[in-house]
Amino acid sequence: MRLSRFFLPTLKETPAEAQIVSHRLMLRAGMIRQSSAGIYSWLPLGFRVLKKIEQIVREEQDRIGQEMLMPTIQPADLWRESGRYDAYGPEMLRITDRHERDMLYGPTNEEQITQIFRDSVRSYRDLPKMLYHIQWKFRDEVRPRFGVMRGREFLMKDAYSFDLDYNEARHSYNQQFIAYLRTFQRMALKAIPMQAESGPIGGDMSHEFVILAETGESEIGCHKDYLGMDWTAAGIDYASDLQPIIDGFTAKYAATDDKRDAKAEKALAKDLVTGRAIEVGHIFYFGKKYSKAMNAIVTGPDGNDVTVEMGSYGIGVSRLVGAVIEASHDDAGIIWPEPVAPFKVGIINLKPGDKACDKACEDTYDNLVQSGIEVLYDDREARAGAKFADMDLIGLPWQVVVGPRGIEKGLVEIKGRKSGERQEISILSAVNRLTS
Repeated sequence: MRLSRFFLPTLKETPAEAQIVSHRLMLRAGMIRQSSAGIYSWLPLGFRVLKKIEQIVREEQDRIGQEMLMPTIQPADLWRESGRYDAYGPEMLRITDRHERDMLYGPTNEEQITQIFRDSVRSYRDLPKMLYHIQWKFRDEVRPRFGVMRGREFLMKDAYSFDLDYNEARHSYNQQFIAYLRTFQRMALKAIPMQAESGPIGGDMSHEFVILAETGESEIGCHKDYLGMDWTAAGIDYASDLQPIIDGFTAKYAATDDKRDAKAEKALAKDLVTGRAIEVGHIFYFGKKYSKAMNAIVTGPDGNDVTVEMGSYGIGVSRLVGAVIEASHDDAGIIWPEPVAPFKVGIINLKPGDKACDKACEDTYDNLVQSGIEVLYDDREARAGAKFADMDLIGLPWQVVVGPRGIEKGLVEIKGRKSGERQEISILSAVNRLTS
């Protein structure tokens, strides 16, 4: 993609309403624009990151479940069945359609998926089931803030499990536990699993997954080993007994807010890590909370009716864009991990119109694109300083700088955004480096 044709409305100044790093940088980097309080348009650069994160989430969910799509607007009667319509609170956006039917913009989908299941599944032979979708949600926050970190409209992956008994339900829970750790590590995030309160979702077993960040909404304490754990090191057989793996992942101390234990933390001494953290995922086992209320039953092996066991599993996909930035930035701008970067490489032409520079840029661009590398080529007529500043701001992992002095020697400069290291090498070597 040539930057002269790409819609990238960057800002030099930080808008006054942006209170945290990710909000400031997403606005300045031309990733989002506010439509109304807590609701944003995703511009091309931001949308590319959003889709990268969504795809990683999808790939890990596909290992254990099946994707579907449920509507954003749900009938209120479903929520009346579960008892949550009046209990959920003012965060739910309630709507009346032209036929005077009560509707709502879904903040979550437990009721909708339970209806689909109960109308479709009759026998224990059809269990277990793990279904998920990636869909926009709406929660009418009283004070939306921090950009996409706490907006009213957000993109979420929510999965739902249906099992015959507790042991099978626990296995489904464990599958999602591991899938979450793999998902976040693929995004270069160090996510720590912590026991958590279930909140309005309900249930008696719950973990949230957090990453350390100064702007986090909760205070956490954990064993330092969690920061170095490799969740993807061992091959995972999702059909096997996963409990020993889960036990290994959760053996050390990790607690958030009101679950913290001052005595346990004191005993850890130098092994204790404390700080603020951002929640990036939450999983819940809630047994028969919804299936009993909504009559989701199957015929068991003995011919008797069995009320199924359920769980739900959420990841804030749009929230993760902000979370990655909170975890990976510097004073100059964003530093994207390669798996979620909008482009892997940015090419900077320091002298557009110079035949040698133009040819070197075109050759580099063509070779990288033909190798399947996503490239943003800054071919604008602009000052070198502005080009460098914009490229650092948007945070692409690699920069290739092409200027007259280097080209005279047959060299281009390659820069790693994270390390800041620069090296002059030939165009062929640069292409080989970036495609290896």
